Amino acid sequence: MQWLTNLQERNAILYWFGWFCLAAGIACFIIMQTSSVKVNNINAFIKPLKFFLSIWIFSWTMGWIAHELQQPGKVHAYSVMVVIVMLFELFVITWQAANGRLSHFNTSNSFYGMLFTLMGIAISILTAWTFIIGLYFWKEDINIEAGYLWGIRLGIILFTVFSFEGGVMGAKLQHTIGAADGSQGLPFINWSKQHGDLRIAHFFGIHALQVLPLVGYYIFKTPMPIISFSAAYAIVVTYILWIALKGLPLFK
Repeated sequence: MQWLTNLQERNAILYWFGWFCLAAGIACFIIMQTSSVKVNNINAFIKPLKFFLSIWIFSWTMGWIAHELQQPGKVHAYSVMVVIVMLFELFVITWQAANGRLSHFNTSNSFYGMLFTLMGIAISILTAWTFIIGLYFWKEDINIEAGYLWGIRLGIILFTVFSFEGGVMGAKLQHTIGAADGSQGLPFINWSKQHGDLRIAHFFGIHALQVLPLVGYYIFKTPMPIISFSAAYAIVVTYILWIALKGLPLFK
């Protein structure tokens, strides 16, 4: 509870937006229990549920670490942008899911295609702005432990790289390599067990934003160990991407 109190003091905007995303994710989970609507052979509300939970974690992560910067005006503007961009993204995903339609990769008519394009632009703005926020962690003299600082720096870099990796999926209009989307996958997350799946590297890459700062804070408290760990993490995620691009499943 003390951590939540501190988070609210650090960034009230992303604190409350995170609660909204968590509550909406729970609502999606409840709707899943009774809804028979499907998209790509799975319950349609799984996708908005995953996005709400991911954005909840992202909001609280950035709300916490951005407070370390001596840039209150820029952090405030960034926080407002996160809420606007993600509300749009989440609305489209949830609305399309509720109607049994794809949100991403949907070019079945001009309106849905326009929404998909706008989602791509919005996420690109979010990713680029997050990278800019990350640059201040290199420019400023920040009074936190070195391992934690390097975890934040490298976590934001990997987040940026593998967020833009989503553009590969956008260009292909699907996330599966070797077949159409909708093949047999792992429970809930639905990563393909039969073909390459670009979502796996995307997932592990963007969540470096949480993994590396946590490892730097709790385990590797000096620069070289966390830099080495981050390099190994990047190599593993890149290998996962390479496996997917070859059309091979990571899990069977």
